[in-house]
Amino acid sequence: MFRKILVAMDNSEDSKHIFEKALSLAKLTNAHLMLLHVLSPEDEGYPNMDLQPSLSYYAGRHEQIDSYLKRLKEFEERGREILRSRLAQATTAGVKAEFCQNTGNPRWSICDLARTWDADLIVMGHRDRIRLKDMGLGSVSNYVTHNAHCSVLIVQDNG
Repeated sequence: MFRKILVAMDNSEDSKHIFEKALSLAKLTNAHLMLLHVLSPEDEGYPNMDLQPSLSYYAGRHEQIDSYLKRLKEFEERGREILRSRLAQATTAGVKAEFCQNTGNPRWSICDLARTWDADLIVMGHRDRIRLKDMGLGSVSNYVTHNAHCSVLIVQDNG
């Protein structure tokens, strides 16, 4: 049935529910999981760079950029910690799993990894916190559903 399941997650609480659904499915089908987190400005909690005017233009910019880079590194590490935790859960449940954290556009990253890893199924959530549809971009889940080379399972919000 399914040999390889790609689980696309973010740092939200909903991603725990998505992971649990994918883990259950992997246990039932004896599938291998690939846990994916894409670092993107669309991700909840992604730091933004606020360049505020300062008295000393260069010194102020340098401090602001350093602060942004520090927040970005913390955000990346938080994502890796979530992935490591879910990897440990999968391993404890007897499911073969691995993870990766990419940077880029989640739409393309999910489809590209699914294709290169030869996934049979993509499991992901459906949530548009910043109303991407209103910007003419469409949702990540809509893009993946229409462009992935394999089947896509959309897990609805737990709430």
